[in-house]
Amino acid sequence: MSATAQQEAAPGGLWSRISLGQKQVIWAWGFLAAPLLFYVIIRFWPTFQAFYLSVTDWTLTKPASFVGFENYQRLFNDPLFWQVFRNTFMYLILGTPISLLISFVVAYYLDRVRFMHSFIRALYFLPFLTTAAAMAWVWRWFYQPVPIGVINDVLASFGIPQQPFLRSTSQALPAVLAPAVWAGLGFQVIIFLAGLRAIPVTYYEAARIDGLSEGAILRRITLPLLKPTLVFLVVFSSIGFLRIFDQVYNINTNDPGGPLNSTKPLVLMIYQTAFSSYEMGYAAAQTVVLFMILLVISLVQLRLMRDR
Repeated sequence: MSATAQQEAAPGGLWSRISLGQKQVIWAWGFLAAPLLFYVIIRFWPTFQAFYLSVTDWTLTKPASFVGFENYQRLFNDPLFWQVFRNTFMYLILGTPISLLISFVVAYYLDRVRFMHSFIRALYFLPFLTTAAAMAWVWRWFYQPVPIGVINDVLASFGIPQQPFLRSTSQALPAVLAPAVWAGLGFQVIIFLAGLRAIPVTYYEAARIDGLSEGAILRRITLPLLKPTLVFLVVFSSIGFLRIFDQVYNINTNDPGGPLNSTKPLVLMIYQTAFSSYEMGYAAAQTVVLFMILLVISLVQLRLMRDR
């Protein structure tokens, strides 16, 4: 081999023949390799393990044994699963539109406030920073009977009978949903404010020159241009309500998911199956079902919002 051929075959010669753009791509992937590997190990490997464990019988007291789809058959024949499934979708169906509507209204009018704007915005964001356990205990105190409970005390002052709230199978789920909506309100308000601030002011000025009313500006300019923000918040909020756990578990510690499983979501069922009954294989099957629900709903929402 000639000296020229050896020089071209050397690593330095090969690197010198690569363009600047290709070198930048190589360096970029080199820096991204470590976090990508970490992400694959931390996120994807447990997911594959969950799929594997879902077809095994593993109770921590004996080795995992392959049982096929028996866990899924047991799950779909369990009346408790369908009640929990219904509760989970009630959190989604009620929580997502209510939280988005309230947060948009707050953000829409807060965007017009100039006096103490940053302070008011920080006040709305504080509940998002509050720990779920502390927040749930405060709301649990609100729901107590007279003379302890604040809400029942206010109702009594107006001559309205006190309500059972957490002790009622019909009122417990909305009572648990209220602090969950309140907790996520600040984050949604901040995201909506960012979306509103990203809309060019010239659009509003041109619309007012053309004589459009505030309602027409909202329908024709604000809402259409907020579509990317709205898509993100719809998907993010839906995933959050489908995975609701902290508020349910902490607000009624004596009977999590009660009364009579009327507030139990799927995540709490998974937790109790795994760490109370120690049926890891059955809990993994429930986890796979939750994963598929999250995946399907997220894809459907993204498709519908994109088509619109």
